[in-house]
Amino acid sequence: MAFDKTGTLTEGRPSLVQVLPAPGCTTHDVLRGSGALQRTSEHPLGRAVMDRVQVDGIALPSAQDVRAVPGRGLEGIVDGDELLLGSGRWLRESGLSAGALASDATRLESEGRTVSWLMRRRDGELALMGLLAFGDAVKPAARDAIARLHALGVATVMLTGDNRGSADAVAGQLGIREVHAEVLPADKAAVVKSLRDQGQRVAMVGDGINDAPALAAADVGIAMSTGADVAMDAAGITLMRGDPRLVADAIDVSRRTWRTIQRGLFWAFAYNVIGIPLAALGWLSPVIAGAAMALSSVSVVGNALLLRRWRPAAASEATALPSVQDQPATA
Repeated sequence: MAFDKTGTLTEGRPSLVQVLPAPGCTTHDVLRGSGALQRTSEHPLGRAVMDRVQVDGIALPSAQDVRAVPGRGLEGIVDGDELLLGSGRWLRESGLSAGALASDATRLESEGRTVSWLMRRRDGELALMGLLAFGDAVKPAARDAIARLHALGVATVMLTGDNRGSADAVAGQLGIREVHAEVLPADKAAVVKSLRDQGQRVAMVGDGINDAPALAAADVGIAMSTGADVAMDAAGITLMRGDPRLVADAIDVSRRTWRTIQRGLFWAFAYNVIGIPLAALGWLSPVIAGAAMALSSVSVVGNALLLRRWRPAAASEATALPSVQDQPATA
């Protein structure tokens, strides 16, 4: 069972918890530049930035030619300078180092924070302006969801575009041993395919636009109804609540359904295997044969109706879960 992180195992409502400017810049500069890029963004990190900008009362300049760079971030023109706001992967690909902010970034990532970097290109020279650290709480039900899957004999994997430190922090809380961090959207599908190539039956759980390729590549795609429509379109199963424990419930009800089908087939064939030879030999009257056929149908339908007694464990456990500490993480 491969899980996306943000919005699936975490609440998906990040907040901006720290802004650290690079030498030569101020916190105001970092918020002003990142806010200008994020002004029209619907991304959760963008909304977190705008909340902070509004609280601080910062007047934002207009941004031109703003575009999303898949798996990396945003770029656009602000006050004549090209600004880039995105992941540590993009920072490294741009040939920049964290410099004086390296130790702070490492500390924040080890605490489970998602770190975004703001860069500025002026006169052809690219320079670092600062970093923004975001926090997102782990869903209270996530730990129990992973434990239930392990109890069912299902291995768990995390696929996230977030940094390694944040991903490992959340995985450590939840008991997920295999983590693929800083994964681009297209690469999520490649990881799912590689797991399938190893002979595994793979299910993918996600809620975002970036998860759609991986949901389609898995044997079974499971989407959250609280997520993007494209994720639900790509998935074979949609969970009607954003509760990750419903993943184990989906497996449980599917296994029970399969066993019910097997029992129904057994009784249907048993009646015919016994009844047809007896009728052919003349040892079974048409009246009894007709009654047996009707009883066969009743037994199969009655067996199927037993599934109506099934109840999701997530509903009965909703008020009995231990709380999970507010550990930040986003992807």
